[in-house]
Amino acid sequence: MKKGLTIFHFILLLLRKIIIPLKLKLKQMKKLIILTIAIALGLSSWAQETESYSEVMRSALKTEKKAMIAEVMTFTQAESEVFWPIYNEYQTKLYTANSKYLKIIKEFADNFEQMSDDRALDLMKRMNAYDSEILKLKKSYTGKFSKILPATKVLRYFQAENKINVLIKYEIAAEVPLLEVK
Repeated sequence: MKKGLTIFHFILLLLRKIIIPLKLKLKQMKKLIILTIAIALGLSSWAQETESYSEVMRSALKTEKKAMIAEVMTFTQAESEVFWPIYNEYQTKLYTANSKYLKIIKEFADNFEQMSDDRALDLMKRMNAYDSEILKLKKSYTGKFSKILPATKVLRYFQAENKINVLIKYEIAAEVPLLEVK
């Protein structure tokens, strides 16, 4: 029952805080809701799923994310031609970094019952390294995007990117329990 409430509240949050402010079209909202539900259901048994299932989910999310970015950015033809190659490069680097994040989460889940201080410290160090890597990428690509787009569009892009990432991280956080300390 708690799982149902979590998904229900998550979808309400998604609608109120993210999708509606992004002004996505109804068709895109439906796709995102369906994808979000699939992710929510998939994460509950995530540790038991195969790598290929995770890759299918990540691929679907990547496609939907790109469609949402295209919708909220409303580029001119000239802006679109220069934005998408840099966007794809950035997403490739984010994918690599986020793979490290998912590996950390999986390792946490695998060792949840018998977490040692050494393993906990290692996980925290790796999580901090991940956070630093993401920040470095954002700074680097803010500069790259600023060379081809007005600052207002760069800011709008990173707002949309952040909203999508918060949505994903929220669902992951909802599925990962706090570590019990003895």
